Amino acid sequence: MDVIGRLSFFASLYHVHEQPEKGMWLLYGTIVVLAMIVYRLGFARKLPLLKNVVIYTLLVLGCTILTFFAVFLPVAEGLLVAAVVLMIYKWRLRQERKESA
Repeated sequence: MDVIGRLSFFASLYHVHEQPEKGMWLLYGTIVVLAMIVYRLGFARKLPLLKNVVIYTLLVLGCTILTFFAVFLPVAEGLLVAAVVLMIYKWRLRQERKESA
């Protein structure tokens, strides 16, 4: 069974198969950062500080489960694509608002 060939891009980039502890922490950090970016660009609203703390805490806890899936499934890659699409959308929306103002 070729486990190394089945790893996702980020899992193989961080050498999860050679250094599992370090690689999983790097993968977890990548997923947390990308999930926060996607949340901020696509779904965040102005909320009080305590509600933001609760939301980001639950986001970080949820990313723990996603990290285990991300070893063999393209979770981080999907978050990266979502972040890029949302950045392009926000940029175009900002340009459209400048032109209409």
